[in-house]
Amino acid sequence: MKKIINYIFIASILLVSAACDSNFDELNINKTSATSIDPAFQLNAAIVGTAYPIGTLVYDIGVVQQIISPNSGVLTGANYNQDNRNSTQEVWQNYYRNVIKNTKDVISRIQDNPSRANLLQMTRIVQAFAFMVLTDEYGYIPYDEGGVGFSEQIYFPAYDAQEEIYADIIKELTEATAALNLSGKVETADILYGGDLNKWKSFGNSLLLRAGMRLSQVDPTRAQQIVQAAAQGGVILSNSNNAKVAHDPNYPNPIGNLLNATEASNFYLTAPFVNYLRSKNDPRLSAIAITYVGAKSGPEQTPARGTYAAGVHVGMPMGNDNASAVTAAANLGLASFYEFAQADRRRLAKNTAPNFLVTASQNFLLLAEARQRGWITTETVEAYYNAGVRAHMEQLGTVDAASAISPAAVDSYLAANPFNPTTALEQINTQYWVSSFLNGPEAFANYRRSGFPTLASNPFPGKEVEFINRLTYPNSEISVNSQNVNAAISAQGPDNLGTKVWWDK
Repeated sequence: MKKIINYIFIASILLVSAACDSNFDELNINKTSATSIDPAFQLNAAIVGTAYPIGTLVYDIGVVQQIISPNSGVLTGANYNQDNRNSTQEVWQNYYRNVIKNTKDVISRIQDNPSRANLLQMTRIVQAFAFMVLTDEYGYIPYDEGGVGFSEQIYFPAYDAQEEIYADIIKELTEATAALNLSGKVETADILYGGDLNKWKSFGNSLLLRAGMRLSQVDPTRAQQIVQAAAQGGVILSNSNNAKVAHDPNYPNPIGNLLNATEASNFYLTAPFVNYLRSKNDPRLSAIAITYVGAKSGPEQTPARGTYAAGVHVGMPMGNDNASAVTAAANLGLASFYEFAQADRRRLAKNTAPNFLVTASQNFLLLAEARQRGWITTETVEAYYNAGVRAHMEQLGTVDAASAISPAAVDSYLAANPFNPTTALEQINTQYWVSSFLNGPEAFANYRRSGFPTLASNPFPGKEVEFINRLTYPNSEISVNSQNVNAAISAQGPDNLGTKVWWDK
């Protein structure tokens, strides 16, 4: 009897266990979690990811001598013309992780889906923009195999030559822009243009114009063909159509967020930038800058001390560390280096400021150069030039009402600083420099391409190079993907700040 009872007990346990196990796999399934995502939302994530990271403040904006920090450590970069791979890696990591990974995945998912054809072309355009920034910053980069670790399990991508990358970027922009179908599906979830395909076409052609101008020194014949095609296709010529990433307190502008937090009192407008604007009596200086009169510390940089008055603004001289900046300020009659002018973090550099990718002002100025070179025949150089200056001055007011410049002030500036045909390229590209304020990658690229404005080498005594021509590869790439990195270095030149990219002649 005892054995029978034991058998019955064991059998009961087995039956109960079997009953529990029959539904056990269902208990491990999250029935509320998404198993797929609309590719339009992935494209939006990529667009948000194009916002320029803070590394562009440390390097790109510093290289073109607009904003600089006297501090070392994590802020070492263009202020000293020294290599700091914690900062040079930021564009690489942000763009590959947040942009390219998403765009490549979207393309692989929808390339054979006719109903999402417009989304496919939009994605190709955003991807071309991101790859242009990456190759302009570093030169040789993973292009064909870049960003497909997830979709194709290529974890050690080969690097491609910049000349080949540009050829494909131009092909992608040309094909994708032409393939946008105005009668096709409208992707209303798109956060850049709300699915407005006419604006997307202008964006694609604007990038094509930019890419064509990059080739002006290395292949002017090809450059002319590309620029003509872009101009004929129609580029962004209105501030209402500017390509920009919108920001809010939940998704703050990376540079604005930095300048309104830990580094609020550590970055200053440079003497070359402030002096240029003051020499021209440029109303943009008051729209961009603030000086905290008499400030002797960061906490003393209060709104009550702030002034926009152009005559008060003094830029920080290049080549100073934290100690020598004190002497430089004293020599200029300032209370401390905290009294140097700054980009106003409550206006243009606020954390909700948009991140401009391509603007009407930049396009007008590129068209002015193209017209000067005889590559296009519409309008006059002067008309394009004046429109470019005007568009940027008007653009400032779209960021913050307190930075608005009156039409009369714009007219007065253009009358006092007229276009001069004898110095056309210098004048156009110096205005491009001003127009690209806070757009570090584009200001850095066009400065190298055009050679303007004329900037003196950073005089810091411990500098590693006279001029910074590219950013260095991330240490993570060097340690993990060393074979391909070394092949790129062998073809391109040393992995340092002085090596030039292909189109920089």
